[in-house]
Amino acid sequence: MWFRLGFIVLLLISASFVAVWNVYQQVITEAVVLEYPRVIEIAKGDSFNKITNKLLEQEVEISPLWFKLIAYERKISNKLKAGEYALKVGLTMPQILALFVEGKTRQYSITFPEGWNFKQIFERIQNHQYLEKTLTSGDFKTIMSKLGSDYKRPEGLFFPDTYFFDKNASDFSLLKMAYHKMQRILATEWDNKEKDLPLKSAYEALILASIIEKETGAVEERPQIAGVFTRRLKIGMLLQADPTVIYGMGDGYKGNIRRSDLRRATTYNTYVIKGLPPTPIAMPGKAAINAALHPEKGKSLYFVAEGKGRGTHIFSATLRAHNNAVINIKRTK
Repeated sequence: MWFRLGFIVLLLISASFVAVWNVYQQVITEAVVLEYPRVIEIAKGDSFNKITNKLLEQEVEISPLWFKLIAYERKISNKLKAGEYALKVGLTMPQILALFVEGKTRQYSITFPEGWNFKQIFERIQNHQYLEKTLTSGDFKTIMSKLGSDYKRPEGLFFPDTYFFDKNASDFSLLKMAYHKMQRILATEWDNKEKDLPLKSAYEALILASIIEKETGAVEERPQIAGVFTRRLKIGMLLQADPTVIYGMGDGYKGNIRRSDLRRATTYNTYVIKGLPPTPIAMPGKAAINAALHPEKGKSLYFVAEGKGRGTHIFSATLRAHNNAVINIKRTK
């Protein structure tokens, strides 16, 4: 009798175990994010129960009991990271927990186009709704000091690219990413530069690259432009680069350059000053930096835009040929 009773109890326990196991298998494989994606934000200090409630408020169909049991069984209940998470349709409870543990937060992006100046990128940062604002526009010295930079002006020192960040990341953290990326790329390019360049430092290469960046949007022309400026620097000829004049005019530039602007002495007017201006005038991309350090060989000392919206130039080795090119372009307009 006792044997039969024990056998029955054993069968019941086994049946219960199988039933629970089947439920467990269903629970861990069943999707709980249905119909449409959800967004949940875990704040620093949120308890496990608080996170569970936030999921329920977003109509994520979790079982609070099983959600907690899975977390405890996997020893991750205290390892969920703060941040904003995008939950796509089809996620299961274990997948949601894994997402929170790995900290795969929802990412936002911001793009700094090649050729922009620091004022433009700073305005874009300040206008981004998901960045925490900790800096002021005139706080250049503080920005550069916090970056550990020896340079007092930020112009050109941030790499133009698309950057991804978590919600409420600080504006400074974004600038830090762009600054260090520029330092890495510039250092690599400088280490692999051509010999006998009229450039004393990587910073001078950055200045030249910024001028090249502003002179042409045609990537294939940048080594040619670099060649012209390199030859001019070598023989002590003025660069006479219009973008440096425009940069020196600041807010006074209204879309055109007058003869008086070309004659006005500013620290950036390369129609007046010899050599390079004191800082970059924009953020150059990698192609412009590479061109500055690998200028195309040749004899051209002049170039003029072809016009008609092509964005390309005619290059000349002599002033006479250059003047003829200018006349021909005017005739075809």
